[in-house]
Amino acid sequence: MTKKIRILVADDEPNIRMFIRANLVARGYEVDLAQDGVETLEVAERVLPDVIVLDINMPRMDGIEACRRIREWADMPIIILSVRGDEKDKVRALDEGADDYVTKPFGIEELLARIRVALRRSAGRVVAVPIFTAGDLEVDLSKRLVKKRGQIVKLTGTEYELLAYLVSNCGKILTHREVLHNVWGPEYSNEREYVRIFIGQLRRKIEDDPSNPRLIATESGIGYRFVKPE
Repeated sequence: MTKKIRILVADDEPNIRMFIRANLVARGYEVDLAQDGVETLEVAERVLPDVIVLDINMPRMDGIEACRRIREWADMPIIILSVRGDEKDKVRALDEGADDYVTKPFGIEELLARIRVALRRSAGRVVAVPIFTAGDLEVDLSKRLVKKRGQIVKLTGTEYELLAYLVSNCGKILTHREVLHNVWGPEYSNEREYVRIFIGQLRRKIEDDPSNPRLIATESGIGYRFVKPE
């Protein structure tokens, strides 16, 4: 029997929790609920959901802090819900490890589409040579494992998909739109800040000097290119 996909919905508003739960259950998902950040951590650790839908404004611990703590030990997709739609709020959430950001009020079909995209990414869609090396960086595309100087580099699911896409197109200039389309999906073609934020996160993890990157080059006004050292 096929295992059901499990989604954790965390929101302090009962009506929103039940609304999302009803729509997910109707589409065959298994759903767990949490009403604050502390309970989110407890449930996530107990059930290991495939996706977390996480509100920002919650009591005891907000969603950003819960996201940060989850990222210390897990890489399942996290979709943030928030009434705050400012770019700085999106940047903060994505910097702390979120994979996506949906602004309230939202349509249920939009949220469902974002969940499907997150699931596709976490399943892994990159097909390429099994192991890619660039200097002291090693990317095992068959095992989804990244090492630098022999030490495992811990990446979130989205960070890994972005790196895998870059190295699979080593030497090629990739536009912002190409990266968004292939890593996040066609629905994200205008979310250029996603690329900038996640490129910055990758550089901090794989570059010797993130402020002077040698592996992930910026092509001004166009996009990015992965450069393999000579």
